Amino acid sequence: MRKIGLIGGMSWVSTRTYYEDINQLVQARTSKMASAPLLIESLDFTNLIRLSTPEQWDHAAEVLTDSARRLEQAGATALLIGANSMHKVYDQVAAAVSVPVIHIADAVGAKMKEAGVSNATLIGTRNVVMESFYRKRLVAHGVSLLPPVVEEVEAMDKIIYDELMLGKASRSAERTFKTMLTNMGQRGAQAAVLACTELDMVIDVDANVLPIFDGTRIHAQAAVDWILG
Repeated sequence: MRKIGLIGGMSWVSTRTYYEDINQLVQARTSKMASAPLLIESLDFTNLIRLSTPEQWDHAAEVLTDSARRLEQAGATALLIGANSMHKVYDQVAAAVSVPVIHIADAVGAKMKEAGVSNATLIGTRNVVMESFYRKRLVAHGVSLLPPVVEEVEAMDKIIYDELMLGKASRSAERTFKTMLTNMGQRGAQAAVLACTELDMVIDVDANVLPIFDGTRIHAQAAVDWILG
């Protein structure tokens, strides 16, 4: 098995999910006693949360590229960025290392194309849903996306930052997302993309009002494909 590196800590909750998903998938595809050869650098999320200015994003790019270099030097043969929002600096990170950096949206887009989904809705933090860096990757795989509704985006962003990233999952949040997904389906979405690594805490990935493409799970599957490749 090939060793893979995870840039984590953004948040620690999602990093836990990556570790669990990757190891469970490795076990399912190899043996019950197997563990994934995995390097994790857990960054301090304090100064990487809700970034808005170019200077803040330049700092984030520096922090993540430094982490990527350390993981490569430690023996990682490929890397993951364990946060959808931080894929905004993907190009800088990928350019800083000589090993592949597996893009979460490319992995999701490939799965959606394989499933024949051509129209979907995007659920995540404000910068992921409103900006182009994530959306354009899905569009490149032939997936058109519903335009964002500002009120929904604000509600999603608040739940993600004020609850999920702190490890809190409330019934109220579950109901909010269920209502959103119903409304999105009525607006024409064939499926929903969970573009935030903590959303599976309050959205049933396997049984919901729309088919769900969970970015974290799909990213973990792509990681295991590399590990076992």
